Amino acid sequence: MTLLYRSTRGAKDNALTASQAILQGLSPDGGLYVPTEAPQLDLDLAQLPNLSYQDVAFKVLKAFLTDYTDDELRACVNAAYDDKFDDPQIAPVSHHGDDFYLELFHGSTIAFKDLALSILPHLMTTAAKKNNFNKEIVILTATSGDTGKAAMAGFADVEGTKIIVFYPNDGVSAIQKQQMITQVGENTYVVAINGNFDQAQTNVKEIFNDKAFMQQLADHDYQFSSANSINIGRLVPQVAYYFYAYGQLIKQGAIKNGDTINFSVPTGNFGDILAGYYSKQLGLPVNRLICASNQNNVLTDFFATGKYDRQRPFFTTTSPSMDILVSSNLERLIFHATGDNADQTAAYMHDLEANGSYQVTPEILSQLGATFSAGFASGDDDKQAIATVFDETKFAIDPHTAIAKAVADGYRQKTGDAHPMVIVSTASPYKFPNAVLTAIEDHNEDVDGLDAVQKLQGLINVPLPKAITTLFDAPVRHDMTVQPAEMPAAIAKILKID
Repeated sequence: MTLLYRSTRGAKDNALTASQAILQGLSPDGGLYVPTEAPQLDLDLAQLPNLSYQDVAFKVLKAFLTDYTDDELRACVNAAYDDKFDDPQIAPVSHHGDDFYLELFHGSTIAFKDLALSILPHLMTTAAKKNNFNKEIVILTATSGDTGKAAMAGFADVEGTKIIVFYPNDGVSAIQKQQMITQVGENTYVVAINGNFDQAQTNVKEIFNDKAFMQQLADHDYQFSSANSINIGRLVPQVAYYFYAYGQLIKQGAIKNGDTINFSVPTGNFGDILAGYYSKQLGLPVNRLICASNQNNVLTDFFATGKYDRQRPFFTTTSPSMDILVSSNLERLIFHATGDNADQTAAYMHDLEANGSYQVTPEILSQLGATFSAGFASGDDDKQAIATVFDETKFAIDPHTAIAKAVADGYRQKTGDAHPMVIVSTASPYKFPNAVLTAIEDHNEDVDGLDAVQKLQGLINVPLPKAITTLFDAPVRHDMTVQPAEMPAAIAKILKID
């Protein structure tokens, strides 16, 4: 069976193959690509404890990307999940206190997006060859801090591609910014905007939907695609680590095959937790997916009321990858919850764009409540979670992981749910050293960036990852800053089509 992909806002008969959807990134009607049928996963859960991460990733990709051959998928997997990860397990599961931590920060940029963005360039260049695609692919991405660096690391000097990343100038950590502005690769471009992530993401979507601009690109032999999780090729690889985590829990004797578990996921753009939802749809025994938000708690309110309302104050927090008010991937979940009703989904998204909010039916809200729980944690809760985990276990967690931990604790206290809890740990503490130091000791917050990294290392005694050590001598290569409205002009200038 060839699994096809359709837009969440369009007709099913306009479906594409997986490789075509990956090349396209975003549907021309503004929707996101989703499978037309349920993927068929050939994986016995009893096998999981004996499978490598590469084996699990191959089986998951094979279920979703059916127009790729086995040899093509194996080549992509082997190229992506190699010794660039500093742990041979790629995504190990550790146990600290009452919780298990799925460590997704062992890649080249010490954040969870490495798991998907290490493989996306290989999936995309393979797709280009399969479809006799002869234009240069321009990866256009907005980032709240992690996607940009991970995407650039993946696409750096990949033949036939360029990558342009926009990030909020004052909305990322000092280390995230240093990682981006020092990024190597002759095809990489980084642009700061004097605005927030939602402005960058909204403008990127509008650029994708600007037919005149797209024609201008085509006239110069370019085509946009995306490395954000709006691209199905970025989202699907994330499903693998949910299955891998389950296998590791069986292997460690923490659960038996068939036991149900909970995942608490720090959530901004909703891609990571949506991958958890897809894993449950594929048969993984998941009891609850806990959607953990920071002070920008639009998702918490949505799961409580069924109303998604982005018209609210925007907070810049110590967990910047979650400083988001428009969670793009929620559209995919809404589409599935409507019974794959593209017209209804498009109407909701039109309401969001035109009025700043939409309200789903009580039936949809009840359906979502069968799988999802939601909560949020303030900056003080975040700080307390970092301090408590370190005091009790000497395990240092970053602020995003701390949000997931704090919300998981609140969920258990409220419900009494005793299922094993996996905290999805999305970044190394070294990516946010100032916030971690402030939580676990009396810290002068004026000491940030690499100075804070060195101070934190002396405190937690965890070796510095290569992603950090290379920053000490890395020269700045990207220094462009624009207003949000100037983003199209910046792209035209970079591509020399202005």
